This record gives sequence, C-alpha cells and structure tokens, in this order.
Amino acid sequence: MNLKGKTVLVTGADGFIGSHLVEALMKKGCKLKVLSQYNSFNFWGWIEDIELNKDVEVLNGDVRDPAYCMHITKNVDVVFHLASLIAIPYSYVAPDSYVDTNVKGTLNICQAALANKCKRIIHTSTSEVYGTAKYVPIDEKHPLQPQSPYSASKIGADSMAMSFYNSFNLPLVIARPFNTYGPRQSARAVISTIISQMASGKKEIEIGDTTPTRDFNYVKDTCDGFIKLAECDKAIGQTVNIGSGTEISIGDLFDKIKKIMKSNAKLKTDNQRKRPKKSEVFRLVCDNRKINSLTNYSPKYNLDKGLTETIKWFKNPENLKKYKTNIYNV
Repeated sequence: MNLKGKTVLVTGADGFIGSHLVEALMKKGCKLKVLSQYNSFNFWGWIEDIELNKDVEVLNGDVRDPAYCMHITKNVDVVFHLASLIAIPYSYVAPDSYVDTNVKGTLNICQAALANKCKRIIHTSTSEVYGTAKYVPIDEKHPLQPQSPYSASKIGADSMAMSFYNSFNLPLVIARPFNTYGPRQSARAVISTIISQMASGKKEIEIGDTTPTRDFNYVKDTCDGFIKLAECDKAIGQTVNIGSGTEISIGDLFDKIKKIMKSNAKLKTDNQRKRPKKSEVFRLVCDNRKINSLTNYSPKYNLDKGLTETIKWFKNPENLKKYKTNIYNV
C-alpha cells in the first residue's frame, strides 16, 4: 500500500512519537486526521510545535469513548493507533486508568476500524512487554512478561488487537518499538531527563538505576519503521519489532551524553526513580531481522548522531523551558 493521498488517522498525535509521525506522514502526502486528547484549553500537546499543512485536520477527543472512535474512523484508509498511557511509575499508583486507555481504547479503535472498513491499522506495542531479556537479541517469539501494570496493559492491548485480526480479518499490524528517544520526549524518560537537567545547568544529575541496558532508537527511525510496516502487505497479521539492534547501559549512556555536552556534572542516584526490584527490566536489545526482511528497514541514526540532534533541540531555551528539571516527572 502506498500511503500517498490516503486518508490517515493518527491517535496519540499530540504525544512525542505521534507528533514526529505526523510530520513524516505530511511529507508522504497523506490527508491527515490527527487526534489530540480532549481538554478544555484546546491545547494540542506537541502538535502545537508543528507547522501543519492544509491537509491536516486536528481532532479533539478520547479513545476511551467508543462512539467517538466510531465517528473519527469514518472514511479513513489507515489508522496509526498510538494513543496510550505510557509512564511506568504512574502505572504503579493508577493501574485502572491504564486498562481503560490502553486495553479498552484499543478495543474501541479496533471495533470502529472494523465497522468502518479501514484498510490498514498499525497498533503500537512496546518492548516493555518482553520484560527482562531471557535471551538476546529479543525476537518477536520472546516470552511476554508483565513486570509492571503498564506492560500488563500493553500485553492486553496487543492481544485485543491481534484477536481482531484472527477473529474478523481486520488488516492489522502490531508495531513493537524499543526505547525511542529524541526531541519532544517526556522528561520521565531517561535520555530526556539527563539532557534537560544538564542543559539547565544542574551539577548533580538525578537518575535511578544505572545498570539496566536498553536498545535506543532515534524517533525518526521509529517513525520510518511505522510507515514501512503500514506500506507492507506481508506484515498484516504480524507483530514486528522496531529497534536498532544495539544496547547500552544507563551508566554508559550518562557518560556518553556528558561527553557530547562537555558537562562536568556528576551522577546522583535518586532512589524514588528506581522501580521495584521485580518490576525493573534489566536488559533489552532488539532483534530487528524481521522488519528488515519484510521492509528493508535499517536505522539511519546511530546513538551518537541521534543524541547530538536531541541535545541540540533541548539546548534551545524555548524548548528547555517546557521541562520542569527540578522535580521528578512521574
């Protein structure tokens, strides 16, 4: 499927990855309907920072409402479903809201897409569903381990989405990105919290456990993976990882960012940022051979290049002032 000229709905477009995906889809020549979560301020999240073209319609609503989902999927060819609650620490204190948004929201989108005969649905998963690696690199057959209420809700959401393919032949792909980073990312994420603290001049950078490893993928590469999967007919009915195939510990990541930013700041462990012991995911590294074989996908940004672009964005005072670097962002 060629996305050019297609009517495309992006849920979660007001978020970090969603806003970058909107930019990428504009370049593809799509007619876009982009969903921002309803609020009385008519604030569009990160969509506010994008120069939208005439082919973009901003919608304000909530995927938790099935009637609304039915309304916004009418006459839509492709749905990129990114709307989700994603912060792991918040899932410890508000797990019910994760079920409502992630599981029921996915159910609503799938039912609506089926009823309105959408031609392709890309459902967003997360590498967190794998938990701590039992083997590396992690392929799509790796066991799923719900090590947080957040990951449990995403396992449920993925299962709900795939059930619609198996039961009703809904033309669906589950895209499973590993740790995405880049401009506009929430300060709850480790790369953005390190960079924003350093950029604000802090001499002690507060983070949690430095021993886990992660596979970090620059946001433009993640979006490229989403689009390639949407255009790939062979990917329908499949779950597909999107990642770089490399890993780095949080401690080594801190040193790398410190070197690029030429900072003298020191690392300070903040215990409130640590996950409960059995909930921490200690190792993630992506096996991306499946997406490569399906779509010839290959990341264009290595970690140094991606971090340099991210740091440049955060060092802009207009961007940095949007981050509260003196508090822990759950």
